[in-house]
This record gives sequence, C-alpha cells and structure tokens, in this order.
Amino acid sequence: MKMLKTTLAVLTAAAALGAVSTAQAGATLDAVKKKGFVQCGVSDGLPGFSVPDAKGKIIGIDADVCRAVAAAVFGDATKVKFSQLNAKERFTALQSGEVDVLSRNTTWTSSRDAGMGLVFTGVTYYDGVGFLVNKKLGVSSAKELDGATICIQAGTTTELNVSDYFRANGLKYTPITFDTSDESAKSLESGRCDVLTSDKSQLFAQRSKLAASSDYVVLPETISKEPLGPVVRKGDEDWFSIVKWTLFAMLNAEEAGITSKNVEAEAKSTKNPDVARLLGADGEYGKDLKLPKDWVVQIVKQVGNYGEVFEKNLGQGTDLKIDRGMNALWNNGGIQYAPPVR
Repeated sequence: MKMLKTTLAVLTAAAALGAVSTAQAGATLDAVKKKGFVQCGVSDGLPGFSVPDAKGKIIGIDADVCRAVAAAVFGDATKVKFSQLNAKERFTALQSGEVDVLSRNTTWTSSRDAGMGLVFTGVTYYDGVGFLVNKKLGVSSAKELDGATICIQAGTTTELNVSDYFRANGLKYTPITFDTSDESAKSLESGRCDVLTSDKSQLFAQRSKLAASSDYVVLPETISKEPLGPVVRKGDEDWFSIVKWTLFAMLNAEEAGITSKNVEAEAKSTKNPDVARLLGADGEYGKDLKLPKDWVVQIVKQVGNYGEVFEKNLGQGTDLKIDRGMNALWNNGGIQYAPPVR
C-alpha cells in the first residue's frame, strides 16, 4: 500500500508539472506581448545567418526571421532582442523559456522534433554537410580524405553524419571537436586539422572570415540533408502557427511578386484575390492567427520577402555569394514552397 501511495504521488506530481509546463507553453504570445518584445536565440556569430555588425546589431537571415515575427506581432520589426547561443546551449535555452524562438541554423531531425519537447516550424534554408580544405592539401574530393584530421563543432548533427560517411566509404579520420564554429575555423587556419566540416552555408561563412580565404575551397560533395529552420516549444499551437506562417508569408510574398517597395501599394489596389488575402485586404487571415489585419504587410515592408532577405544576407552582393540553388522557389528551380493562403 505504501508503494502504491508513493507511485500515485509521483504520478500526480508529474501530471501537475506537465500541466504547468503546458500552461506556460500555451501562454507564449501573451507573455511576448506583455514584455513588449520577442526574445530570439541565434548563433554565436555566423556570417549571413546571425552575426553582430560593426555597430553591434545582429544581422543575417536567421535574425531577420525573428524580426519578421516581431513585425507580425507588434507591427514593429525592432521589437526583438537576441541571445547568442552556441550549439550545446541552444536547446536548453528554448526549453527553459530563456528564448521564445530559436532561429539558429538548426537542423530539423526526427529526434529533435519528437523527443525534446520542441517543434520545428519550417525550413529557412535547405543545406547539407560538406568539407572545407586548404588548396595546398591537394585534394578535390571528400573520398580523398582518408586519414585526415577533421575539425567538427560539438553538439551538432555533423558529428554523426561525418562518422556515417567515412564508415560507409571505408575511410578513417581523426575528429577534433570544439564548442564554437569560430574555434573550429581557427584550428583549420592554424593547421591543427586538415579539414573543417559543417553545413556548407557555414563553411562559406567561415571561409569569408579567414585571413587568406582564397586559399580554401569547399569540396563538391554534400553528404547529408540539413533543413535549417526556426524552433519553438511544443504545447503552444498559437505561437507555433505565428512563427510558421511568418516564414510562409515571406515565401508567398516573393512568389506573388510582393516586395518591400510595392507591398503598401499592392495592399491598397490589388485585384488578385490571392494577394488580397495575403495582405489582409480580403478575409480574416490575421484574425485566425490572433494577429493584426496588416501583419504580412508589416513583415514585407520592414523586413522583406524571402528573396529579398536571402539576397541581402547570403546572395551575390555579399561576401558569401551563395546561389539560391535549392532555396529558390519551387517554380524557379528550387524546393522552397509555402502553403497557399485560403
């Protein structure tokens, strides 16, 4: 009987804790509105995605997704604060409520989506793991890396992907792990390792920071699927929907030809029913999400559509010069796709 009472007490406490957690998770939008800003978790410094500029402002495509969420909720893209997080601490920060959304070049996987109390809201950037080497190493393919010493950032999916790739191809390697991407890149530059491995977008970003960046090349192989996207806590459908449809709004705006320059005029005069729904001129799209009628207008006006944000942070006019590739829209050779507003 004593054991039964103890078991019941434990179950009751667990149920109460679960109820509290769910209640807290379900109140994210209210909590964000009450404090007056979105707390966004970003990387600890990755060019193109989230990195401080010369004035200390966090810039990059991941940071702009958070600004878009702030524009949707508040009508003001500046109402966001950033927490710079390394790979090891990012999930804990979200689970604990330290941040409201994690927008930090984070790969969507089954275990992360199902076993951590978190849920991914979409894909900001389709990526894959690759390898960065100094040209003097004299290799042109990852299959020539047998016996190499490889720098890897700890706490990432890259560790398992590289292990799987080398085992599948009968190759050996020596891993050296680091807590931050900058530490990994500096070790490649100093010659401590032969190869730096990470998502290809991160390799281009890190190469841009090396003193002799032209001495380094990204090998052609892409050895994994790395869909990178925003993450929120489970248990709050309202907040999940807002973050999810913020990204979808940016994609739909690009597809419809709606830009930061023409969005206000289109909202007033469009004859296209799809655009009218998207921009709040027709229907109750905003009300359904508990957002203002012009929330998409504010996103595009203040932050830009997806294509504008991509080009500003990653495209040919930046040091990274990354092609759209898979991240082009579905009707332009890529796989980026947003559900329709209906």
